[in-house]
Amino acid sequence: MHTDRSVCKNMDNTKDYIIDEAFKLFLNHSYEAVSISEISKAIGFTKGALYHHFKNKEELFKSVVDKYLIIPEVIADTDTISLYEFIHLSISHTEKTIRTLFGSSMVYSPINYLSLFTDAFRHYPGYVESKGTFINNEIGKTRKVLENAIRTGEIKNDVNPSLIATNFFSINMGLAGNMVRNNSTEEAIALLKEQIWEFYKLLKKPEKTLSITEMDIIKSLETDQKHTVRSVG
Repeated sequence: MHTDRSVCKNMDNTKDYIIDEAFKLFLNHSYEAVSISEISKAIGFTKGALYHHFKNKEELFKSVVDKYLIIPEVIADTDTISLYEFIHLSISHTEKTIRTLFGSSMVYSPINYLSLFTDAFRHYPGYVESKGTFINNEIGKTRKVLENAIRTGEIKNDVNPSLIATNFFSINMGLAGNMVRNNSTEEAIALLKEQIWEFYKLLKKPEKTLSITEMDIIKSLETDQKHTVRSVG
């Protein structure tokens, strides 16, 4: 006997199965190149059974994008976190996202994922706007962290936080190009880390160099302290 809960679970499992198989087809070909007939053949369903779960190819494609092309936001307390800590958190977040995207056992090419993102921009209504809002929010977070870093003296005060925040985002976007060039997620992640930390070194406020007079004063104080200790002894 099937309960309502078991029927719903089976329905959900079937939808997930369709989405997973459609993802492989969209990933290795393109939205335009994949037909409903090909999807039906790949999953072993009739078109009628497929349409029972998704009203058309566009709806199925949107479900694929919603499941596989999610880029979660970086969660941080931008009022208290240092730029150094924020960069560590952002790199860790990016690395986790990339490994999730490319972590399946199926054979893939980074260019396939980039093509899938391009298809999402073209065939997913509202996707461009939602990602544009997401990007602006992430740049806004970085700008706030940079402004705090200037106030605390962590970085130089002669930089433009808005431009630097955009530059940080551009470096992260360069990860896609690195993956295409090297065809390796490991090398691309390693290069991203090097690029970001080199950029941070350029922004970081240099440690204060003591003048000869200041060094002499410190030595004099240390000498006086030693004499005091000896006298007490």
